[in-house]
Amino acid sequence: MMRYSNWTVVILALLLTAGCGGGKEQRAEQQAAADPQAPATDTGQAAGSGGESVGAGSQGAMTGEGEAPEGGVTIETRIGKLSFTHDFANGYPTDETKEKLFDEMDFQRATQAYIWAIPIVSFAQWQHEHENVFKAKSGDIVHYPDYVSKLGLLTANTTTPYALSFIRLNETGPIVVEMPEAKVRGAMHSMWQIAIAPMTEPGKYVFHAPGTDAPDVPASYKVFESPTNSVFFGIRLMSKDEEERRDALSKIEIYPLANEGSAPDTKVIEAGDKRWAGWQPRGITYFERLADILNREPVDERDRFFHAMLKPLGIEKGKPFKPDARQKEILTEAALVGEAMAKANDFENPRLEQSIYKKGSHWEIATVSPPDQRWEHYDSLDGRAAWFYEAVTNDPAMQSKTPGKDQIYLAAYKDSDNDWLDGANQYKLHIPPNAPAAEFWSTTVYDVSTRAPIDNKQRLADKSSRMDLIKNDDGSIDIYFGPTPPPGKEKNWIPTVPGRAWFTYFRFYSPTEAYFDKSWLLPDIEKASW
Repeated sequence: MMRYSNWTVVILALLLTAGCGGGKEQRAEQQAAADPQAPATDTGQAAGSGGESVGAGSQGAMTGEGEAPEGGVTIETRIGKLSFTHDFANGYPTDETKEKLFDEMDFQRATQAYIWAIPIVSFAQWQHEHENVFKAKSGDIVHYPDYVSKLGLLTANTTTPYALSFIRLNETGPIVVEMPEAKVRGAMHSMWQIAIAPMTEPGKYVFHAPGTDAPDVPASYKVFESPTNSVFFGIRLMSKDEEERRDALSKIEIYPLANEGSAPDTKVIEAGDKRWAGWQPRGITYFERLADILNREPVDERDRFFHAMLKPLGIEKGKPFKPDARQKEILTEAALVGEAMAKANDFENPRLEQSIYKKGSHWEIATVSPPDQRWEHYDSLDGRAAWFYEAVTNDPAMQSKTPGKDQIYLAAYKDSDNDWLDGANQYKLHIPPNAPAAEFWSTTVYDVSTRAPIDNKQRLADKSSRMDLIKNDDGSIDIYFGPTPPPGKEKNWIPTVPGRAWFTYFRFYSPTEAYFDKSWLLPDIEKASW
């Protein structure tokens, strides 16, 4: 990954290197290998005659639309032909060239805004589904206990039940969350998916909107100012016993501080089998979600340049999003190319050195951004985009540094032959004995299209050490992936779907010392046949 000193350099670098898109009538003429700087250096000497075209493999007068005027020059670039009134150094861009350059500038900015906005658009989309599909209001909890309920949830662990809520603090005022004495793990997060507070201990937690005064409460309450007006509260119900999980869920209370002492019980909504989509939407809807959430949230100082980039595209805080035809066309294609860039950035990206599990391994550490999204000299632009394209939340407990505590997530997108995992093929994962997970381990399969649990007719996406699996004589376990089960080993099989690519997470809950000292290593997934 590149290192930047400040946001100005970030934006300049992105614009210089994107090299995608262009005006609709010129895109077919793009030459990706062209160097736009080389002709500019030589034009003063080369442009001795009117309308001369300068660039790789392109000499002589240009004809047709976009022709350089008499005494001008046309240069070849990676975005097509650009024409100027004189040589490049002395010339003005023609009207056609200006239009093309503004289209290209806006397109490049839109693709980079796509990458920048992935964390907040993901939560904005989920909040939209929370409120419109499940009809949940601020402080209502939606309970996702099983496979079917989690089909819309990015890289959910289908083994562990979730209880989740969105709260609009600017509407509710300070909110109280009462956590019981129970086996639960969770946190409160901002809409940029930065943890505000871990919530693993019993007690009363109070959250208030950004820029508001901290409420006067007893000293035993834990008080936090949120950086965003909306917040996301999520917990995992960790008990193996369903009755204990239900009891723990019933004891979680969320209510406005103003109603303390008279608030009704917190409403719990079962997600059930409702179809919903928690992944980032495609097409213009991506930018509709972005425009809506940016209008509802304060501007972070580090994001002001991105807000400037979005303004010519019709996304401006305090104003409705009503893109014209040109803006819609640019944003629609930018959503496509932006997601393509997100895929390249996410799936086995060698630029993300933080993802290395073991040199040569096709397993990688999935959480490639620090919880606060900041490295020493730069913010984790690519790392957070990679993680939040396929996942949600990133609190410190998801990046264990201490044996016996928290979690570690590994991800695999390729097999041992360096081929992408394919739903039509058969594979085997060999898990050596004594996997370093004090609580349990699990492996879960996800569709690349949605990054949610694989949607198959068997309604089965994972296997874990909590299940009754077939073990080998040495205590090791083989997990099988494919469209059909291996004969006699159905217990260890996760069904995949032909025609769809997939990837998997291997989770260690309470990883032990053998994970950290690498005395236990997880082998690559291998092709198999049965």
